[in-house]
Amino acid sequence: MNQRLANIAIVVKEYDEAIDFYVNKLNFQLIEDTPLTPVKRWVRVLPPGNDKNQGCCLLLARAKNEEEASRIGNQTGGRVFLFLFTDDLERDHANLLKHNIEIIRPPSEHEYGKVLVFADLYGNLWDLIQPVVL
Repeated sequence: MNQRLANIAIVVKEYDEAIDFYVNKLNFQLIEDTPLTPVKRWVRVLPPGNDKNQGCCLLLARAKNEEEASRIGNQTGGRVFLFLFTDDLERDHANLLKHNIEIIRPPSEHEYGKVLVFADLYGNLWDLIQPVVL
């Protein structure tokens, strides 16, 4: 058996502001932006360094009603939502600061590696982790 996660949906206010954040601030790749209806699009972004045919993408899903909108920025009840591995935490930390992205917990070192917590444009929490290379 061979399975993998292909997309993880994240509820956003507007497609273009979410694309701007992930592509221009976090350096993700815009993999797809396909109109489905006059108001709905299929928008996928992928962290840098990943193969678009094998990496897990974020599916930017614009909230279509009040219930979905109520989840924007709090999809996990205030817990860290996504875990992003990096090969250089200091480089990525500097990039977050350059783009005025809120750092919730500054970099720290642990037995598993270096980590910091940041908030995306809506307040979802992310762990940025540079794992220890064994």
